[in-house]
Amino acid sequence: MSENSCNKRECDAVLVCDDLCKCYGGVIQASDHIHFELYRGEVHALLGENGAGKSTLMKMLYGIEQPDEGKIFINGKETALNEPAAAIAHGIGMVHQELMLIPHLSVMENIILGKETRTRCGTLDRRTACKEIKELSNAYGLELDPDALVEKLTIGQRQRVEIMKLLYRKADILIFDEPTALLTPRESDALFDVLRRLKAMGKSIVFITHKLREVYQIADRMTVIRGGRIVGVTTPQETDVTALTYMMVGKTVSRERRIPHAMGAAVVLDVENAVVTGADNLRLVDNVSFSVRAGEVLGVAGIEGNGQTALAQAILGIARISQGSIRLEGRELSKCTTKRIRQEGVGSIPDDRQGAGLILSMRIFENMILNEYDKKPFSPHAIYEDWGRVRQYAKEKISDYSIAAANESVYVSSLSGGNQQKIVAARELTKTCRLLIAAQPTRGVDIASADYIQSRILEAAAEGCAVVFISSDLDELMKVSDRIMVMFRGKVTGIVDGDAADRESLGKLMLGETDGIPSEDRNQYS
Repeated sequence: MSENSCNKRECDAVLVCDDLCKCYGGVIQASDHIHFELYRGEVHALLGENGAGKSTLMKMLYGIEQPDEGKIFINGKETALNEPAAAIAHGIGMVHQELMLIPHLSVMENIILGKETRTRCGTLDRRTACKEIKELSNAYGLELDPDALVEKLTIGQRQRVEIMKLLYRKADILIFDEPTALLTPRESDALFDVLRRLKAMGKSIVFITHKLREVYQIADRMTVIRGGRIVGVTTPQETDVTALTYMMVGKTVSRERRIPHAMGAAVVLDVENAVVTGADNLRLVDNVSFSVRAGEVLGVAGIEGNGQTALAQAILGIARISQGSIRLEGRELSKCTTKRIRQEGVGSIPDDRQGAGLILSMRIFENMILNEYDKKPFSPHAIYEDWGRVRQYAKEKISDYSIAAANESVYVSSLSGGNQQKIVAARELTKTCRLLIAAQPTRGVDIASADYIQSRILEAAAEGCAVVFISSDLDELMKVSDRIMVMFRGKVTGIVDGDAADRESLGKLMLGETDGIPSEDRNQYS
């Protein structure tokens, strides 16, 4: 399609991708003749499995990758986006899932970084910058204090800073990658209000998510990518959740709550009055008590950074408790090494897959045996690894978990975040555990793979494994949990029965609000 030959509908679009192709290693067709259109004042959801090609398309739009074939048109004009600076110059901005802010700088300093306003003397013109930010904040209803330190903000407020960075650079096309992954229900609703205001003021939004409930809340149109190809463009009015899921993964996926099963009477994990202290004697875990029985799934909800990670690390021996006790089937764990705790049958899916779950410079088959490399059958004589057996094992897991990789020798660093997560889950869910600490086990993972990981965790529970399931996705917690424990500022604000849980009451507990919550549903153990 040339600039002069585009049809009227395409010429009305602010962005057109015409037959974009991107191939890696001469083999993997990440984008296969992609045609994508974005119109002024619309929210366009981009959906698909991990490895479907969403990230590759967005990288090409943001100038991180260049297409092998095809053209990109912005406002009807063919445009070369050979670096992120070029994308920004053409009005394209991106809010990444991992927020890219400098915590010890102010809101204003983060927003203007790289685009500073100077006085005649060459110094930073803070007054003008603050004035412009306040005007933008008022215009878009973002409610930000330019002088506030970013490290003091909530996750939702930090996300607003990221949005303001794009608006300050006059972006008209905004790409959001999994923007609600770390937000409470209330913060997600607030974000959607912001997106609606942006849309009403003529901004165009690409919205990437695995949470289909959100698509029906905010999207005008939906494009589904599978295997590098676009398989359909539709609207929420035309396509229900079941049909949309089938478009994405080629099969139906259960969204029903787990079928309750009998739990054992024996307590596997018993945490009593546990305290974990961080810098400046701040209590990351503050007098927390709970227990988990054999076969039980205890969900743990909370806004990121309210003690969930520190609690998981304390159970695994990575962090030390300064008070209280942690017992596995009656035996104290708080003085044990992490290696010893793992040998006792405690499995772990960490929330930081790159920092704690994988060795990115190693290949898939090597990462698959990190917890079993010195044991049979992978190391028959505890001297050398049987690499043939290891490779075959890795091939099986790649197939089971639908990991998008050419083969088992691919370096983990080259995979998408969702596929990296699948490797961690595959490794930890293969062995038999007495206790599993699963922290954000499906973060960044597509619907079908999330359902598979959840089913494997529930299978482990049905076989008697006690599970601590930490997640920021309330729908997921309500689907898999027998009980849900909510944490706020290191404390337990409530433990509720999974069958009785709802998003509103859990959201209130996540913000530390216990008014209106029955007393028996609040912290029963501390």
